[in-house]
Amino acid sequence: MSKYLYIDGSCGISGDMVVAALLGLGASREKLDAALQSLRPYGEFSYAITRGSSYSIAGCDFTVKLSREEKPHEEHYHHHHNHRHFSEVLDILQHVEMSERARALAERIFRLVAEAEARAHGCSPDEVHFHEVGAMDSLADVVGAAVLADDLGVEGCVVTSLSEGHGTVMCQHGELPVPVPAVLHLAEASGIPLHRSDTLGEMVTPTGIAIAAALRTQTQLPETYRVLCSGVGLGKRDFGRANFLRLQLIEDVAPAGQVYELAANIDDSTPEELGFLVEMLFRVGVLDAWYTPCVMKKGRPAVVLGALVEGEKLEAVQVCILRHSSSIGLRYRAVQRITMQREILNVQLPYGGVRVKRARLGDIMHCAPEYESMKALALATGRSLRSIRDDVAARLTLSDS
Repeated sequence: MSKYLYIDGSCGISGDMVVAALLGLGASREKLDAALQSLRPYGEFSYAITRGSSYSIAGCDFTVKLSREEKPHEEHYHHHHNHRHFSEVLDILQHVEMSERARALAERIFRLVAEAEARAHGCSPDEVHFHEVGAMDSLADVVGAAVLADDLGVEGCVVTSLSEGHGTVMCQHGELPVPVPAVLHLAEASGIPLHRSDTLGEMVTPTGIAIAAALRTQTQLPETYRVLCSGVGLGKRDFGRANFLRLQLIEDVAPAGQVYELAANIDDSTPEELGFLVEMLFRVGVLDAWYTPCVMKKGRPAVVLGALVEGEKLEAVQVCILRHSSSIGLRYRAVQRITMQREILNVQLPYGGVRVKRARLGDIMHCAPEYESMKALALATGRSLRSIRDDVAARLTLSDS
């Protein structure tokens, strides 16, 4: 079973809402404090973490308050300004107290924003002047989100879609339509669907969608999952309805009988290589493996490798296929199966014993002697496989009667 972060963006998303919701999930307040304290040489700000509610929905609130004028660190900057180049933001991140994994995540978030802003303004990412996103409050939001997400140690993040409002919003560049250009380009680049709601105003901020895009590893929720805990981050805007972001830590739960079916098209392997691949797959632990003849592009005869595997061995089987075949990719999907109850019998014949697999489901019963057991007995006695199989069937018929 894998643990994921699920970003439920049905009521919007912003950087401060992400930080608040991650705190609500139990991420480390101490690591957040340490990271934000290390940001203080680059601008005067304060922050508060409180509990509150939005239209009766309780949650955590994270608020950053700026001084009238930010004061950049004199060692790195020789004049006061509120706008920063992308390179300046990256330089600041190198001095923040955070893990390397969190730093890489924060850099990825800002890189996504820089690329989106560059598209919006027709320049390169290095030429972008960060306005709102380069200010200390957005720096604190991104650093906080990266540190807290890293602290949770989840294996992936699910973002299915984000709900956006409509109308216009005032920003550094004047009045812009919702979604603003940066959000629009981030949605396009990341592939995150936007759901247009009847809410008047901006529900998705550039920082919010950039965080979601940087964290996202899954596009859909597991078919069945267990909610381990949830956190609510409150927004600052009054849309006439609740404004909050809900995050969940979830664990996928495989339904009874669920296995995975893998497939790979192979058109350039020898029969010996194909046989070896199946042998290695059974060593890894597949439930079954097979080949189906097919015709691929340019009329080439080929095979489709098929395999069934339980969830805990899925990754190992994927690696095995890519290592021991010429395939450069494969497909897999969750499937359900029904299996009969099985047991192994030892059937004693006058000239030796044979292992027999017996399967039952209600009043249905199947019996089949195992090939390797019959083979060993045939080699030891000189009898044919057919005669041994017939003797086993006769003995089973006598025992049933």
